[in-house]
Amino acid sequence: MSTPPLAGTGMPPGAFSGTQAQAAREVNTASLCRIGQETVQDIVFRTMEIFQLLRNMQLPNGVTYHTGTYQDRLGKLQEHLRQLSILFRKLRLVYDKCNENCAGLDPVPIEQLIPYVEEDGSKHDDHGAASQLRFASEERREIMEVNKKLKQKNQQLKQIMDQLRNLIWDINAMLAMRN
Repeated sequence: MSTPPLAGTGMPPGAFSGTQAQAAREVNTASLCRIGQETVQDIVFRTMEIFQLLRNMQLPNGVTYHTGTYQDRLGKLQEHLRQLSILFRKLRLVYDKCNENCAGLDPVPIEQLIPYVEEDGSKHDDHGAASQLRFASEERREIMEVNKKLKQKNQQLKQIMDQLRNLIWDINAMLAMRN
């Protein structure tokens, strides 16, 4: 097994272009998604840079401003906007290619993607569903009772706190009158 010669060792520059073109045609959907994710990250980064440039720019409010600095920042802003539009076009191409690759696939129901173990492998009838429904309704009823008791206890605590507050108020008022 030998390694391919490095560029600049006498090989013409387009010697590997056939294999590179073939590899480019065999890009799978997962690598396209990775490219799309990187593109989205680049878009977010460029957008943050644009906002940073805009934050640092001064408004033309009649104050003397260096035109060279203004032109430089304006040029940077225009370059970022141009690169942002290129990234959006690239993202659109990746999106279209992913949709094209996935067009022939049958959608799999989400329920089949979630693994679960049935307790009774052979029993999957309405009796199990009815017992689950009964259990759920009993549990809901118990929760409602607990919530009702909790509300009653909260009301009792509130009344006790109000009585204590009034008692402390009266004690403070008596102490103030005594002095």
